[in-house]
Amino acid sequence: MSGTPLDLPEAVARVVRGTPTPEELAAAIVVVGEAYARERADATAPEAAARSSWELSARGLRARLNRDAGWRGFTG
Repeated sequence: MSGTPLDLPEAVARVVRGTPTPEELAAAIVVVGEAYARERADATAPEAAARSSWELSARGLRARLNRDAGWRGFTG
């Protein structure tokens, strides 16, 4: 080692009151971490359903007809 201070991990929890044993503190961190992981897994959006062949091949709807134009645009 070159004499530099060790990089300590970021604090996960802070004890506000009491003096828990290392085992109690570890158990509390595991329980809270597991609850967080479960909540995070439930909060993710489900993957989009695959589009059917019909949806992939169908053309989009055309624009609405302009009934005020009359037959002026007809060149047939």
